[in-house]
Amino acid sequence: MVAIDPTSDRPVFKQIADRLRAMILSGELAPGAQLPSEQELMDAHGLARGTVRQAVNLLRGEGLVRTEHGRGTFVRDRSPVRRLAHDRFARRHRDRGRAAYLAELDAEGRVANVEVLEVARAKAPDEVAVWLQLDVGAEVLVRRRRYLADEEPMELATSYVPWSLAEGTQITEADTGPGGIYARLEERAHRLKRFSEEVTARMPTLDEVRALGLQPGVPVFRVVRIAYDADELPVEACDTVMAADRYVLSYELPAH
Repeated sequence: MVAIDPTSDRPVFKQIADRLRAMILSGELAPGAQLPSEQELMDAHGLARGTVRQAVNLLRGEGLVRTEHGRGTFVRDRSPVRRLAHDRFARRHRDRGRAAYLAELDAEGRVANVEVLEVARAKAPDEVAVWLQLDVGAEVLVRRRRYLADEEPMELATSYVPWSLAEGTQITEADTGPGGIYARLEERAHRLKRFSEEVTARMPTLDEVRALGLQPGVPVFRVVRIAYDADELPVEACDTVMAADRYVLSYELPAH
């Protein structure tokens, strides 16, 4: 049972969370194992239900546990995906016919699935026009997708490609073909040179909670990526919302 130190300066709910976290990280509570129930924790230590819920909410926000209505709280049985920014867009993946997400999930030993929600020709939103250095009202191809790993929703992504680059290519189809959007752009002589990414964090919208199956209190990452070709022309912008408890964002930076 979880131990409480009455002499500690730490709030009781944090003590409970600390002990449960240690049990999870040590393997004492294995992936998929059920945590002690609210009633068990309340009875063992004379705690209020609100105190116990604060502790569980803390662990849920860290992505360590998931709560199933009517069943209880369980240790998450899937570890976060490690997103390696320095490697995921390497040309060797495209040469093998693997888009970034598929290559990433292959490396994790997990099954990737991509749901194409929309492919449409539209006027670029003002923000997107700035990203892509387009005139206001210029047309773009919009591609909205939901990405899953082992059937668990991971992220929502919307790509914007200048219509002049997408027109007449497989980018306008649901299946963009081996290597994805970037492989098709390079086939049109837009050899990719670099990517820029801006990462922010926020709480999700209600639609995002539903689409990603988020637990209460779990935030999301927003990653805005712009792809540039060898002439420094922006050829694609991707606006991604990621479940923060399902990813580790890993970056390698040069020291010079």
